[in-house]
Amino acid sequence: MGRVDPQIRDAMLAHLRQHHPEISRHWFDDIEPLELSGGTLTLLVREAVQLKYLQHRCIGQFTEAAQIASKHLLAVRFVGEDDIGDDGQIIQAERPASAPSTRTHVAAIRDIGPLPPDDDMLISPDYSFDNFVVGPGNRLAHAGAFAVAQKPGRAYNPFFIHGGVGLGKTHLLQAVCQLAMRNNTRLRIYYISCNGFMTQFLDSVQAGQMSEFRHRFRNVDLLVVDDIHDLSKRDRTQEEFFHTFNSLFQCGKQIVLSSDAAPGEIPALEERLISRFNCGLVAQIEKPCFETRMEIVKSKAALRNFSVPDDVACYIATRIDTNIRELEGAITKLQSLSLLDQCPVDMDLAKIAIGDHACSNGAPTLSIQSILDAISEFYGVRLPDLLSRRRHKSVTRPRQVGMWLARRYTRYSLEEIGSYFGGRDHTTVLHAIRIVDSRREFDPGMQRETARIQERLAVGEHTDTPVTAVA
Repeated sequence: MGRVDPQIRDAMLAHLRQHHPEISRHWFDDIEPLELSGGTLTLLVREAVQLKYLQHRCIGQFTEAAQIASKHLLAVRFVGEDDIGDDGQIIQAERPASAPSTRTHVAAIRDIGPLPPDDDMLISPDYSFDNFVVGPGNRLAHAGAFAVAQKPGRAYNPFFIHGGVGLGKTHLLQAVCQLAMRNNTRLRIYYISCNGFMTQFLDSVQAGQMSEFRHRFRNVDLLVVDDIHDLSKRDRTQEEFFHTFNSLFQCGKQIVLSSDAAPGEIPALEERLISRFNCGLVAQIEKPCFETRMEIVKSKAALRNFSVPDDVACYIATRIDTNIRELEGAITKLQSLSLLDQCPVDMDLAKIAIGDHACSNGAPTLSIQSILDAISEFYGVRLPDLLSRRRHKSVTRPRQVGMWLARRYTRYSLEEIGSYFGGRDHTTVLHAIRIVDSRREFDPGMQRETARIQERLAVGEHTDTPVTAVA
């Protein structure tokens, strides 16, 4: 056994951050090199979820980094604290990443503690409560999920989360699993997609192994099923899930479900399932507001050891209002461009990364971002100040003009404009429009200001008929 030069580990992490930024995370700094023996570099990972994730998703990248850092042909393996004896020696070999899924070894469930997920439903260390940004649109869902993770079977049962694509449902489900496992290492957890449940059900029917299937799903303390709306029009699977639900519920076991729609809005779902899904806490996740999107951008960047200036975070949050996955994709592209071109992250790079990706429902004539840029430049106001809660005249007037222009030259609703301008409600936008219209009638200075900004936006005054502001 040989000691590991600390510089090898540092060089490995530097290589990963340079060449594999998509997998690099700040918690990589907690990985400890244990030994270099027999051409194998052994790395200690103390968190069980992180260990499982690295074993399944990062072996190739870490092996490449180890070989480049050491200039030797090495293999890499990850071990957990359970693999280390009191004397610091490794007491058992790591189970290969290609080991059979636990679902084929039902008898082992009682002895392994937390049940590892199937490979296609691997829990990501990114999806923890610490990394979840709470906002007005997800506050109830977050509070419910946290309570369930703290007291499975005793808080809200069942717990049902619904909302659009990419809004954080899967994040909360995996956060529940992680916190529940951390609180009770012997808790039996099964986390799976609805499609995975259906596949296993059909395979078990064909193989005549329904007894094993039922034992697998009904002998757990916490069953977490993602995308339960996939049960739609699946009569036989609905029947089986109904009995699985009843079995767990009657034993006081926790059930957590997610869906794109509320229970009563899932097409062709049996009434008895709708009734059972509704008997616990049903929480909706809505699209994040501007402030929440800002925090999400900063949080996702920090997770990657990637610094994003406030004005860039503000720009991304303004341009993308669809879902969190789109925000994450923008951060990934921004980081990749920064590393590729060896340049700092600034507004110019952000505009290249985001491009014309602005989300537009109805293809407005102008983008709100172009209006914000013009307002910011004309009045000399920083974009973060323009979208902040500040009410000083130096900020309020430009903000009101921006809202007026957005209503005039885009087809966004008052609510959508308010969201772009720092998460304000429609009444604030309506008030701003009326103020600007009124001042334009009696204040030549306001007329000149709006005319000059319109010229910058290349829309001129050819549509100068006043716009009637309606809610």
